Amino acid sequence: MAGARGLLAAAALLGFLQASSSFEVKDSSGKVCIIADLTVAFSVEYKSNGQKEFAHFFLPQNATVESQSSCGNGNKSHPILVLGFGAGHSLSLNFSEHADNYQVEELVFHYNLSDATLFHNSTAGEVKKVSHKTTIQAHMGTKYRCISAEHVNMKSVNITFSNVTLEAYLTNGTFSTNKTECAEDMVSTTARVPTTPKQTTSQVPTTSPAPTASPPNPAVGKYNVTGPNGTCVLAYMGLQLNITYQKKDEKMGLDLLNFIPQNTTSSGRCDNTSAFLNLTFEKTRVIFHFVLNASTEKYFLQGVNVSTTLPSEAKEPKFEAWNNSMSELRATVGNSYKCSAEENLQVTDKALVNVFNVQIQVFRIDGDKFGAVEECQLDENNMLIPIIVGAALAGLVLIVLIAYLIGRKRSHAGYQTI
Repeated sequence: MAGARGLLAAAALLGFLQASSSFEVKDSSGKVCIIADLTVAFSVEYKSNGQKEFAHFFLPQNATVESQSSCGNGNKSHPILVLGFGAGHSLSLNFSEHADNYQVEELVFHYNLSDATLFHNSTAGEVKKVSHKTTIQAHMGTKYRCISAEHVNMKSVNITFSNVTLEAYLTNGTFSTNKTECAEDMVSTTARVPTTPKQTTSQVPTTSPAPTASPPNPAVGKYNVTGPNGTCVLAYMGLQLNITYQKKDEKMGLDLLNFIPQNTTSSGRCDNTSAFLNLTFEKTRVIFHFVLNASTEKYFLQGVNVSTTLPSEAKEPKFEAWNNSMSELRATVGNSYKCSAEENLQVTDKALVNVFNVQIQVFRIDGDKFGAVEECQLDENNMLIPIIVGAALAGLVLIVLIAYLIGRKRSHAGYQTI
């Protein structure tokens, strides 16, 4: 699910393959007050010779707990974990407590754009800072546990946490036996045979999610946008909206909506360097924003905006989310982008737009026909698997054949002509 499924989705999958790292903060007496075992993936947008580039990297296992880390001092200061790595980069988790809970109140990331190992040919050379509130919280006396990927979007920086176990305000110097699970791990869904165009599935989460059936893939629709010079957006795709929401009873639910092509209206607009595709189905709207990089002759999906009405059980029925720092569905102008595999476009930590069997072309389109195809990485990888398996089987057959011929030759060598 990596590669073409979006920067954040790719980081999430790779995060599960990356070994997690463990860090501790101790007070002056050597007592441990914070333990964090986690995998962190970064995606940072920066300028290289005036062009937009992205750097993707992980929090290294040799990151160090910096001297700014602290166990806090009552009401005067709160616990903080500061992890330093590379040439001047640091990630800070600032904790606070409220009633019976503790939380990572703020996440702060400093990154040094002069570090050429991460930011190749960076135009800027300064240290930048971004920060954001998080949803990481747990009951006092329990460890926070989240296997699922959690995404934090901060302007030009996207951070993905996975395989997280952490605890602050420790009393015995080690993780507590009891744990607080994140909402993402607790959400479970049940796929149903749709009786109405909108497929809404929700279920009370359990501490151990039960195995669930996969919902059906959406039907593929054809959508286009016409500009001053003819068709400027041509798209074939199945579209599915995936939203995690909080219910009125404070539990979590999952809303899955498959767009039905014949009931979906499309509109949009475009100019020489920007194009919008608006798709509306019932009370749900998804807007795709494509841009053209004239210097590289590449177009890509830069932004997605989602608005919908959630089921009546939702605490906040009206839902809207957007992400304007993406770099997906990329292809050369004049060519079409194609991907048979499912791709997940990460809008926020609560919203995904899933596209199936997508083929899309933006800007330079000859009539209503797609240009040369540029396959996504997922499809290329899927094609490699049978090739590798076939080559391995062919090699095995060849080895067996050679062994048979050698054995046969040796057996004939034992007889003499009379």
